[in-house]
Amino acid sequence: MLEERYRQVEERIAEACARAGRKREEVTLIAVSKTKPAAMISELYACGVRNFGENKVQEICEKKEQLPSDIQWHMIGHLQRNKVRHIIRDAALIHSVDSYRLAEEINIQAKKIRRIVPILIEINIAKEASKFGIAPEDAKQFIEEMMHLDNLKIRGLMAIAPYTEDSEENRPYFQKMKQLSVDIARENIDNVSMDILSMGMTGDYITAIEEGATMVRVGTGLFGARK
Repeated sequence: MLEERYRQVEERIAEACARAGRKREEVTLIAVSKTKPAAMISELYACGVRNFGENKVQEICEKKEQLPSDIQWHMIGHLQRNKVRHIIRDAALIHSVDSYRLAEEINIQAKKIRRIVPILIEINIAKEASKFGIAPEDAKQFIEEMMHLDNLKIRGLMAIAPYTEDSEENRPYFQKMKQLSVDIARENIDNVSMDILSMGMTGDYITAIEEGATMVRVGTGLFGARK
């Protein structure tokens, strides 16, 4: 069942890329494995998936011990400062940096292990009160304030679009994210690249790809509905 779902998701990604005139290699599929056991992750690993996303630091720490070492673990959930030290070695990419104090703590812990940690800035693109993230109009100034944190590498932006039954409703938000990414890239800010745009989930990742996503975070579409 997992393999079949994976093939369907892969086909849909390839079709979306073709419609947008993009290469399939431009989009990284992140399998959102939060709450899922290592056995299910192993099944997708056998299909060729190497990028997995988790919401909790503890789950990354536990699963990393049980699974192959070449898995790329993505921290996609809200990250508390007091948990940073537990994940600083293991996170291939932290998607959810949403405050200067969090960025500062990541930088402090990264210095200790002499690692440059890649991060994304989380943008609250729809300005929803229930979501974390920087307001789009504040993003450029926020990023400029982080330029001197030299053990961080800002690789791009991340957003969680509103939940909707119709993915077309989120197309304007994805378009705004893409434009924001382009605008920031034009500024040529030191230590900042905008080569990653992490947006789109099970319900809207096709639309996100059509609008420029380079990473999509798919959970239910691969693992099935969560209890």
